[in-house]
Amino acid sequence: MGRREIHLRLNGGDRRVEVDDQTLLIELVRSLGLVGTKLSCDTQVCGACTMLLDSRPVSSCTTLAIEADGKPVETIEGLADGAKLHPLQEAFIERFAFQCGYCTPGMIVSAKALLEAHPQPDVAKVRHWMEGNICRCTGYQTIVDAVLDAADKMRSAR
Repeated sequence: MGRREIHLRLNGGDRRVEVDDQTLLIELVRSLGLVGTKLSCDTQVCGACTMLLDSRPVSSCTTLAIEADGKPVETIEGLADGAKLHPLQEAFIERFAFQCGYCTPGMIVSAKALLEAHPQPDVAKVRHWMEGNICRCTGYQTIVDAVLDAADKMRSAR
């Protein structure tokens, strides 16, 4: 078991940290005080732990922290701009797209990746991109509606 220093850009800020080779990305991020990302299945099935690594959604419960060396990492905490929520966060609130909220950070981060890749998704595209995120409370229609609403707001703001 080795230890090494890695450098990552976490939610826009440069961080240098020492990690064990087997440290998972979710363990590292949560140890740095960013606890919005949730650990649930621990097997890359539910999507609750989704973060963006180099702008791509990854299951942080199965991604080694050393894979983030030299790359940007974005968590749910990185979406808001101070007190101003990201349009996805606003849409999830407005559409009541969560109940217990446990899956919500992973849902929103996955949706952000979708909207960056496809700014004008249709219902089928949203459902396809969100397949890796499981919600046991809401069903999925309000989530799809929230993502589509956010897409409209984000296009209007450009």
